[in-house]
Amino acid sequence: MLALTSIWTTILLAAAVALGPLATDMYLPALPQIGSDLNASTGDVQLTLSFYLAGFAMAQLFCGPLADCFGRKPIMIAGFFIFALASIGCARATDVDSLMLFRFLQALGGSAGPVLGRAAVRDIYTPQQSARIMAILASIMALAPALAPTIGGVMVTHLGWASIFYVLAGYALAMMAIVAIGIPEPMCPEYRQPLRPTSLLKNYRLIGSDISFLGYTLTNSLMYSSLFAFISGSSFVLIDFLGVSPQHFGLYFAFVVAGYIVGNLLAVRLGKRLLPDQILLRGILLATAGGIVMASLALAEVYSVWAVMLPQAVILCGTGMVLPQTMAGALANFPRMAGSASSLFGFAQMTIAAGSGALVGYLHNGTSLVMALVIALSTLAALASYVLLVQRFPAPGFEVEARV
Repeated sequence: MLALTSIWTTILLAAAVALGPLATDMYLPALPQIGSDLNASTGDVQLTLSFYLAGFAMAQLFCGPLADCFGRKPIMIAGFFIFALASIGCARATDVDSLMLFRFLQALGGSAGPVLGRAAVRDIYTPQQSARIMAILASIMALAPALAPTIGGVMVTHLGWASIFYVLAGYALAMMAIVAIGIPEPMCPEYRQPLRPTSLLKNYRLIGSDISFLGYTLTNSLMYSSLFAFISGSSFVLIDFLGVSPQHFGLYFAFVVAGYIVGNLLAVRLGKRLLPDQILLRGILLATAGGIVMASLALAEVYSVWAVMLPQAVILCGTGMVLPQTMAGALANFPRMAGSASSLFGFAQMTIAAGSGALVGYLHNGTSLVMALVIALSTLAALASYVLLVQRFPAPGFEVEARV
């Protein structure tokens, strides 16, 4: 097996965490076609995304505590297996309601990768090292959403949308084998927690009452909700409204993901000379500026592909700087219950993001306006959360006194 601190272990953890983005991004170009084939409305098809996030959020509340009791590897392997079975169900769905159900079940298994990948990084590294490793991990993981829509667009054009879910099932089974064989158990045996309802509630109460945890988690969740608003609305805006072909959709999506990778790499580089708080502030301000520009263009009825994609690339650059810092900050105070802290963190992130995606689908007016406004408001709310909570209550051991 690989050493825990090996770069190859980080790459394998990134591949495990990437299952979540793959499950959303690969089938984005297929959403209009799914709606047509299953006789479903735009709102109903977008609900398959929100159902996935809802299942993802709920599963994380149990996934982390189970991993704190039994270890990271067994729960991750079981999650991949459930994900693979549900993906086959998605491929064979004959109506949008059954697709929603299987997407929900898919999320129950898919939550294991991201939750336990974050927890494993906290198991292996110190809080400040975790921020840098998570940025590296995010840079590697970003290859998935960069390539997935392009691959999905080609597959839906030539093989049909069901083929996407068969590929996801194969990926999950491959990761199940790789994790079982290639990665050692990262959790220290002495950190294992008892699996009792009273202990679970006690841990969640302890974590949820930590004001620095709440600040980092809310800031991250609001920033992630701006990303999910784009994920939820981009295929309908670009393909249906602006006339981009499904095959070319992935190329545009890769362009904005490149902004996220640049943000991750900036976070890694700046981490050598700046405090996490300083990187976080720069990222939020950059993302907020991009959100305001996108919303302003939409309000002025400037409707073009680049009026959406250029501001979104800027937003994702800022997001790439923000997410690793807030993930590491949220888990910094909980080395003995990193799985539970990661679960509660992920639950909040996915719940807020699911609401953002559902809002875009419910209010969609056939243009880019609703998506742009939800994105801008999310970044502004993330900035407010940072100022009111993170700067005032930084995590001890992760931040020193916050600076503007």
